[in-house]
Amino acid sequence: MSAVLNQGAEEHPTAFCYQVNGSCPRTVHPLGIRLAIYLAGAVGMLITVLGNLFVVFAVSYFKVLHTPTNFLLLSLALADMFLGLLVLPLSTIRSVESCWFLGDFLCRLHTYLDTLFCLTSIFHLCFISIDRHCAICEPLIYPSKFTVRVAIRYILAGWGIPAAYTAFFLYTDVVENALSQWLEEMPCVGSCQLLFNKFWGWLNFPMFFFPCLIMISLYVKIFVVAIRQAQQINTLSKNLAGAAKRERKAAKTLGIAVGIYLLCWLPFTIDTLVDSLLNFVTPPLVFDIFIWFAYFNSACNPIIYVFSYRWFRKALKLCLSREIFSPRTPTIDLYQE
Repeated sequence: MSAVLNQGAEEHPTAFCYQVNGSCPRTVHPLGIRLAIYLAGAVGMLITVLGNLFVVFAVSYFKVLHTPTNFLLLSLALADMFLGLLVLPLSTIRSVESCWFLGDFLCRLHTYLDTLFCLTSIFHLCFISIDRHCAICEPLIYPSKFTVRVAIRYILAGWGIPAAYTAFFLYTDVVENALSQWLEEMPCVGSCQLLFNKFWGWLNFPMFFFPCLIMISLYVKIFVVAIRQAQQINTLSKNLAGAAKRERKAAKTLGIAVGIYLLCWLPFTIDTLVDSLLNFVTPPLVFDIFIWFAYFNSACNPIIYVFSYRWFRKALKLCLSREIFSPRTPTIDLYQE
C-alpha cells in the first residue's frame, strides 16, 4: 500500500512549474492524455506544413499559375507553413506541459514569430480581397492595374508591417516605459506572457479589426457585382463568359477562406480584448482552446483549394505522378477543361 502511495506521489507531483516562490501553477495530465495531445499536435503540424508546402511548390513550378493573385496565395502559404514549422511545435509543448521551460530568449522569439505569421496571414487575405475586388468590379483595367509588380509590393508590405510592428512591441522598451503605470509584474515564474497590461488587447485589436472590416466590405460589394454579372452572362462571348466565371469562382473560394479565417480568429481576438479588461480571468484551458482554434486556420486554406479549385486538384495529381519529372509539365495549362 505504501508503494502504491509513493508511486501516486511520483505520478502527481506538486502542481507548479518550478520549485521556487512565485511559480506558475501547473496542470499535470495523465500520460495517455499527454501522448494523445502530442499526437494530435504532430498531425496538425504535418497537415499544415505539407498542405501549404504543396501550394508554394505548385504556384512556383507551374508557369500558368504565375499570376498576381497566385503570388499572394504563395506568400500566404509561406506564412502558414512557417507557423506550422516554427511555432506549433513549441506551442504544443506549452499546451501539454502548461508551463514554459525553454527560457526567456525562446519565449520572446516564439511570441515574435507567432504574432508575425498570424498578422502576415490577415494582411495577405486583405490584399487578396483587394485583388479580387479589382478583378470582379473593374475587369477591363484589372490586368494593367494589378500587375505582378503591384503584387510584390503588397507582399513586401504584408511581411514588413507585421515584422516592424511586432518587433517594436517585443524588442524595444518604448511601449513598456510609456505604459509603465498600467503594466503588471509577471504573475508567476514559468509563464511565457511578455506583457500583462490592460491595453495589450486594445493595441492588437485594430490590427485584426480594420483589415477584417476592409475584407467584409469588399466581399459584400464583390457579391453584389457577381450577381449582376451572372444575370448578364448570356450576352457575353464564350471566352469572356468563361473568364468572368473563373474570376467569380476565385472570388467565392477566397471569400470562403476569409470567412473561415474570421471564424477561427474571432473567439481568440474578442477574448484577448475582453480578458485584458477583466484582469485575465479566462481559464488557461479555455484560452488554450481559443489559441489552437486560431492556429487551425493555417491548415484550412489548402483544404479549401482542394475542394474549390480544379487547377489545384490537377496540380496535385501531377505532383503525385511520374509526370512531374517531364520537362513539359511546368508548361501544362491547368485551367484547360
